[in-house]
Order: sequence, then structure tokens, then C-alpha cells
Amino acid sequence: MAVTIRPAEKRDVQAVAELIEEIERYYGTAETAIQPIDERRWQVEEALFGAPPLASALIVEDGNGEVVGLAAYSFLWPAAGASHSLFLKELYVRSSLRRQGIGARLMGELRALAAARPGCSRVEWMADRDNPGAQAFYTSLGFSEAGGKIVYRVDSGTV
Repeated sequence: MAVTIRPAEKRDVQAVAELIEEIERYYGTAETAIQPIDERRWQVEEALFGAPPLASALIVEDGNGEVVGLAAYSFLWPAAGASHSLFLKELYVRSSLRRQGIGARLMGELRALAAARPGCSRVEWMADRDNPGAQAFYTSLGFSEAGGKIVYRVDSGTV
């Protein structure tokens, strides 16, 4: 299937909010923990188009104009020395379109964005240890686990 990969636009807010619900379900979020669509839509708009935006996203659009995947990312500083990195937070393609090279194309687009940005020294991301499919995907693209980092998290309600 032919798809288009492009930067997210304001017209995509509803579709991205719906896709984020799909991502939450994919990761096993309990039904009661899924945000109402209005709240999610507001958060997507603020994150991608607020002043300043918190993140950026590449959108995968199928031939019918439907949003079927995304790569959400931010630039982080510092990375190596005083350089910065492109940090991929979420890479998602609908299950019906997986194994068609779309994820690989998204990764290629992200690498091109990083390479085109002066001072960006690398692309970084995480994969869940209990997601062997993601690990196999990244390995198939020639990437290896960096190791050495432990992720810590505290929810905002306990800060």
C-alpha cells in the first residue's frame, strides 16, 4: 500500500488523538485509564502546536488520507558534549500495515531530520524489554541496544 509520510499539521489533531488511544490499547492500558477524547485532543494540540511546542510528529497517511501511523519525537540537549539528539518517543504503525516497510521508512525520515539539523549528534529511543517484536524490528534495521541506562519514572500525581 502506498503511504505518505509528512510532518503533523493542525488538521491531524483529531486523528492523532484517536491513534494515541489505539496505542494505549496496544500497550494494554485499562479501559478506565484511557483519557476522554476531548482531553486527549487538547493535549495533542498543545504538545504539537502550543507555544512553544513540546514535541513534533511525523504522520503516516494511507491512500485514502487516513492517519495510520506516527513517529513522535523531541530534540533533547545535551547529548554528546554540547550537541543535541533527536529522541523518538513513539513509533507506531497500525497492525494491518506492519511488515510493509513503513516503520523502516519512518526511521529513515527521522535519521534524515537529525542529519539535517546542525548540532544534532544522534537519534535515540527506547524499546520495552517485553516487546520482542520491537526489538527484532530495530535489530533488522541494523541497530543494536545501547545499554548502560536504566529508566526511572515518577508519575506527576506523586511529584
